[in-house]
Amino acid sequence: MRASIAAAVEARCRCTLALSGGHTPRGLYEALAEPPSSAVDATPWDRVELFFGDERHVPPDHPDSNYRMVQDALASRVAIPATQVHRVRTEQPDATEAAAAYAIELARAFALAPGEWPRFDVVLLGMGSDGHTASLFPHTRVLDERERLAAAVFVTALRTSRITLTYPVLNNAREVYVLVSGVEKAETLRAVLEAPADPERFPIQGVQPRQGTLTWIVDEAAASRLTWTL
Repeated sequence: MRASIAAAVEARCRCTLALSGGHTPRGLYEALAEPPSSAVDATPWDRVELFFGDERHVPPDHPDSNYRMVQDALASRVAIPATQVHRVRTEQPDATEAAAAYAIELARAFALAPGEWPRFDVVLLGMGSDGHTASLFPHTRVLDERERLAAAVFVTALRTSRITLTYPVLNNAREVYVLVSGVEKAETLRAVLEAPADPERFPIQGVQPRQGTLTWIVDEAAASRLTWTL
């Protein structure tokens, strides 16, 4: 990811980076925050704009907050201005209003005209053992969203609301990375990569960048059920 960030800054003088939450990417963020071995390898964090692929509908200081995790593991440890960390305002009591406010924030940050989609330089996603990504969960109405940049979704299994970027936003990115780890995701990963596409069941399959690249980063445990080598 360091190379992707540097390439975006070199090409467009900034990098727009949407991050995943949850437990899996924390180690990656901590590694990115480590001081470089030389000045040549330094990440130009002052040119990076951080966004979130999704967020839990909890206050920003809550232990489950994606913003809090990213702040602790990465943003507070690198030279990125606070004004360039674009969090979802989850202190708003209504998740739908929080999603609408985030869509406005995206439109402002990307200087979008009506009907335009943001084009992220880099998007990092994860995959749950049920095949969800961001907060695009199986058999939820948000999978059919094609007009809004961000949307609220109530996850029945978790009995909570979340805010997520939608497929059109994710699929307009220049580079998408999907980070998957753990044996508990092995069977789902096999189905996602080897079985016929069924995005309603496995929403990660709906992530197909139109004019960008999709890269899977998978550990040995998660890849253990695959019948071919990554």
